[in-house]
Parts: sequence; C-alpha cells; structure tokens
Amino acid sequence: MLVFVIGKDFGAIVSYPFALQHPEKVAGIITIGLPFMPPGAFTNQFVLPEGFYPRRWQEPGRAEADFGRFDVKTVVRNIYILFSQSELQIADENQEIMDLVKPSTPLPSWFTEEDIEIYAASFEKSGFRTALQVPYRTLNTVGSEVQDPKVEVPTIVIMGEEEYLLKIPGMGEYTRSGEVKKYVPKKETIYVPHGSHFLPEQFPDKVNELTLNFLNQNKHLLLV
Repeated sequence: MLVFVIGKDFGAIVSYPFALQHPEKVAGIITIGLPFMPPGAFTNQFVLPEGFYPRRWQEPGRAEADFGRFDVKTVVRNIYILFSQSELQIADENQEIMDLVKPSTPLPSWFTEEDIEIYAASFEKSGFRTALQVPYRTLNTVGSEVQDPKVEVPTIVIMGEEEYLLKIPGMGEYTRSGEVKKYVPKKETIYVPHGSHFLPEQFPDKVNELTLNFLNQNKHLLLV
C-alpha cells in the first residue's frame, strides 16, 4: 500500500528517512517548515550557535531544569512567543532559553489562551521528555545509516517567509538554492507570506489548501 507522508518541522527528519528506507510504500511527501536534511547536517553543514535552543536542549537535564522553574502553561506560552519570531533567539552564556521571554510579552495574535490550555493539558499528562528526546537528543541519528540518500517521489516543502530556521547559517541558501534538489529532485518549495515557524496554527486554511492541492495533483500515484 502506498501512502503520502506529512511531517511538520522536525517531523521532516523522520519523513524523509522513511521514504529512503521504504520507497515502495511512499507516493509523496509534504513537509512544513523544514526541507530534506542530509545525514549529519546539523553537525557538518549547519553549525548551530551555542545559545540556540536545540544546542541547549540536547544537554540531558538542562531543559528539564529550565522548564521546571515554571508551570506547563508558561513553558508553552514562552515557546510560542519565542519561535513565532523571525530572528534566531540566542541565549547568553549564563542565560537559559525560558529567560529570553519577558512575562509581559503578548502572545501572537493567532494563538489564544484557549490554545494554551489545550496544549498545556497534553503536556501535563505526558511531560516534555519525549519532545526533548525526539528530535533534539537524536538530531543526527535519524537516517544516518542511509548512504547516498535520494528521495525520488514528488515532494512539497511549505515554509513561512519569516521562518526563523532560515536564519541558521547556511540554511537559507541551502533551502532557496538548487542544492537540496541533489537529494530531492522532485521538490517544490512554497513560501507563505508573513508565515512564521508555526504555519499550521497561524494559517491553517492556507496549509490545508496547499496540502490538499498536492494530494489531489498526485493521487494517481496511489494507483501505480
């Protein structure tokens, strides 16, 4: 049976290796916020600044101690405030990631107090352990066993024009140039004006439209 694989953000790091390892099962791929990353990219190709949150959260116990100073709703609130911005948020040497948000900073207009209640209720039950383990503490292990990776199926990458990940040194050039097509030759990238890191929450109708268009255009592949 063929399927379409859809992954948001670091879900892309799972989606593409699945297609590489099981090409007979994948008709197409949609990723939101992140294109294909070659194995070891975040070590060899894109060097993350020391105070950038993936580096900090890779350290066992550091995020747990940082988050533990606040209730779950405050952690969720801070994350949405921080990562809806268009610039990289870098902590100083003696500063933690949660300290980057001032308590008076308002939520983005498209994220509500009700949203926080729903998200926080989920993390109240599960905690943040899995969210920290995957992807941050397994960042360069997924797909590392694939040699000479190439994804041959139709692929669409949906990104916000104001996605802060594009400010990672080398990432913007990699994404906008033809380099990524060495690995995903049938890739198309669509940039959503004013879009942030949280496209599905910010522009759900647009993301749904682009997703459904891609599925409809490629549904014939399910019959191959």
